[in-house]
Amino acid sequence: MESTHIKYRRLIAECQALPPLPVAVAHPCDASSLESAIDAARQGLIAPTLVGPRERILSVASECGLSIADYPIVDAPFSEASAAQAVQLVREGKAQALMKGSLHTDELMAAVVRRDAGLRTARRISHCFVMDVPSHADPLIITDAAVNIAPTLEEKIDILQNAIDLGHALGFPEVRVAILSAMETVNPKVPSTLEAAALCKMVDRRQVTGALVDGPLALDNAIDPEAARIKHIDSPVAGRANVLMVPDLEAGNMLAKSLSFLAGADAAGIVLGARVPVILTSRADSVMTRLASCAVAMLVARARLAAGHIEG
Repeated sequence: MESTHIKYRRLIAECQALPPLPVAVAHPCDASSLESAIDAARQGLIAPTLVGPRERILSVASECGLSIADYPIVDAPFSEASAAQAVQLVREGKAQALMKGSLHTDELMAAVVRRDAGLRTARRISHCFVMDVPSHADPLIITDAAVNIAPTLEEKIDILQNAIDLGHALGFPEVRVAILSAMETVNPKVPSTLEAAALCKMVDRRQVTGALVDGPLALDNAIDPEAARIKHIDSPVAGRANVLMVPDLEAGNMLAKSLSFLAGADAAGIVLGARVPVILTSRADSVMTRLASCAVAMLVARARLAAGHIEG
């Protein structure tokens, strides 16, 4: 079992050497979400502020035998108010990331994208899975499998750049993006192949930067060098991709879940493109996956802070 999480263990160990990340945890009102936050705090990854109905949070902690006396609670009466208050803590500089509790993802993201009091930037918000696939040597980033349902070409520019920036935050020596389709040739009848080709030309023109990008590529010749060789694809990405960009949410969701349920992979989730990273965990996630999601957020927040200092 130890070997199945080797990439996540390495990631978490790296982050335990850093100061804990101040995180606003929105509505941790069930055992799973509260335990996730406290586990990450005990591992030295986050410094949580619990945002939600005080009495309900205390009640859940008591039922679970969790000691939460060391963690501040910001009282908010219901889930939407919890999301709004968690976002406000970020706006006030009291948190550098958000973490989803037991509220719906839509409720949290609605507070994040509000035009008047949210955390919007010029970037499109998108989701990335950082997959730990036991049979694969390196972590795999998959985007977008959770937020953008059927992104336009314009939206895919930001989805691509967000994923590239994540690869750099995670310390990938080289970010290699495969823009996936059902085939590796450009076919006017398959719109995703046209968009893949357009994105690659945008990389050539430096409209998107920071990575080697190729597409369209089918999944096999994106990650398997032998498949790329058989198809005579001469590319620095083919067979070696560490970022997989899918054509739409349905394809991404099926790819991520196929890896999870058929290949024993774990999927740490993060939302990018807002002022701070948003940690999305699922009740189905293992403890290791939840900790890895927090570690990913730490590295993203650190990279954003470093970029801010450079820009300033």
